[in-house]
Amino acid sequence: MSEVTLYVTDQGLKINKDHGRIVLTKSGKVVEEIPLFKVERILIFGNIQITTQAMSSFLEQGIIVSFFTANGKFKGMLRPVESGNVFLRIAQYERYFDKSFRLAIAKSFVSAKIKNMLTLLKLISKNHKEFYYDEKVTQIQEILNGIEKVDTIPQLLGLEGISTSTYFNCISSIVKGKFNFTSRTHHPPKDPFNALLSFGYALLTNEIFAVLSGFGFDPYIGFYHELSYARPSLATDLIEEFRAPIVDHLILDIVNLKIIKETDFEEKENSFFLNDNAKKEFFIRYNKTINEFRDSIKEQVQKMYHSILEGVNYEPFLWRV
Repeated sequence: MSEVTLYVTDQGLKINKDHGRIVLTKSGKVVEEIPLFKVERILIFGNIQITTQAMSSFLEQGIIVSFFTANGKFKGMLRPVESGNVFLRIAQYERYFDKSFRLAIAKSFVSAKIKNMLTLLKLISKNHKEFYYDEKVTQIQEILNGIEKVDTIPQLLGLEGISTSTYFNCISSIVKGKFNFTSRTHHPPKDPFNALLSFGYALLTNEIFAVLSGFGFDPYIGFYHELSYARPSLATDLIEEFRAPIVDHLILDIVNLKIIKETDFEEKENSFFLNDNAKKEFFIRYNKTINEFRDSIKEQVQKMYHSILEGVNYEPFLWRV
């Protein structure tokens, strides 16, 4: 049976559990019923109620429940007791203080991110002959070639920033419609396209967070991104390899195919919100995409596991199309 993800976005819904079924109600009326055994994970957005009986059943069944704000900012997670692999966590903490290990694995993350960005640009050029990226691709490739010479993480962050800015400059040239996307912005996103990117990255970070926790990692102790209160630094490390193939590629498709349009957004307090219908369309396509990559994400976490415990080199995910 394939994994089923339940996205709950309709504000004011209540989640109950009744005789082996998840029951969604609104104003006392049943909206939907889903067999409990079919659901692998639940993502809740905004003002949704959930009963203690339902939460208890989800914990018993190993169903992960993630909570987001209405516009997609990750708030927290309900999941069964985490892995008791204290030996992995001790090793993870020791690796954090190993500067040579941190630099080596950080270079792997960034190199893979840049290579996967280049793969997407080459794919775009192949399918759209009108876009000529050779000069900018060369610039990004030169940055990639210089990574091995870097001897500090701040230097690496600088190179990543330049390559990412150049990459999104290329992406902006093919965003169709009236999205007015010129560069990557966040905290908050300054246009609907950036809002879609941030939304997709939040979902992907949540996905990676859950896998890391399941293996017994501490998701808040990363190696490339510095520690920060409430930031899952290890999850943000691993997301770098998957940004272009999962989120960027998906959002370019749904925008250029006009599955989601600028008119599907509402701006409130300098933030952009997808309407309910557009959000449902986004989830349908996001879920299809993430299902294609879930095994790869688990494989990368497994590689991280062996790298930390056994000291073997970490091999990052490289996108093949």
